[in-house]
Amino acid sequence: MIYKKLTGLIAAPFTPMHPDGRLNLEMIPAYYRFLKHNNVIGAFINGSTGEGASQTKEEKKRVAEAWGEATRGDDAFKVINLVGGTSLRDCVEMAEHTAHVGLYAVSFTAPYYFKPFTAAALAECCREVAAAAPQTAFYYYHIPVLTGCPVSMYDLLKAVDGSIPNFAGIKYTHEDFMDFLSCMYVDGGRYDMLWGRDENMLSALALGSFGAVGSTYNYAAPLYHALIDAFKEGALQTAKDLQYRSVEMIRLLGKYGGIATGKAYMKLVGMDCGAFRLPVLNLNAAAFEAFKQEVAGIGFESFRSRQPVD
Repeated sequence: MIYKKLTGLIAAPFTPMHPDGRLNLEMIPAYYRFLKHNNVIGAFINGSTGEGASQTKEEKKRVAEAWGEATRGDDAFKVINLVGGTSLRDCVEMAEHTAHVGLYAVSFTAPYYFKPFTAAALAECCREVAAAAPQTAFYYYHIPVLTGCPVSMYDLLKAVDGSIPNFAGIKYTHEDFMDFLSCMYVDGGRYDMLWGRDENMLSALALGSFGAVGSTYNYAAPLYHALIDAFKEGALQTAKDLQYRSVEMIRLLGKYGGIATGKAYMKLVGMDCGAFRLPVLNLNAAAFEAFKQEVAGIGFESFRSRQPVD
């Protein structure tokens, strides 16, 4: 199978939560319309940003069903469902469910308790999960900072060696540009290499990767559209300046506690997705007020995502 490479921004959505921590799936149709309005081409659900690791298997299925229902009939909007976890049997079941719901793709990340330490072992894990949804595109999700899996993606693709027909590509959330570029040349450039570090997008563009998955595309898509346009026009200094604005925005994520701060950004664009579940800590009221002041100081209002006008 040869899959068309995805071009554009794919958001990694936050999973909306009620104040008591229950899923707020009623919000997903509006979330989908919000992303479409900001020219985002897809959603990578149940990933790190979506708190997939903090949800039960049944909750993740319900999230997948909600996104499938919200986007039904819109073939241009690609929903990729992360099915990774510590139990390969659960991953297989989730892949089957993804195909049943009719989403565009399954994604799988290395088990992160008992870890595969060789490319051959990781390829075998991919083979089992991909085979559970053989007509659905399969993307491996490379995020070694969280999985602890040390296998290079070039070695993984070589170990796969075309033996997984629906292996479409890799969501690459790492900083090894040598490995990333090497993957782009495997089997004549067959694989779709989606960049996963928003703060380094410009470097990936220089290597010829124009598909990206990221959390900040939820609330700052116009910034990245402008960055991509500047690069394509050869306006490198403008592209660098825009990438630095992204860096400033992402630096505030770290300053105010990490991944949960993304939901604080969402509040500022009118999409209140609630709080993160423990063990992730959320901003208290005082921290949120300080955060808002700093966000205003970097000019967020000028490049943030906008709500559709009814």
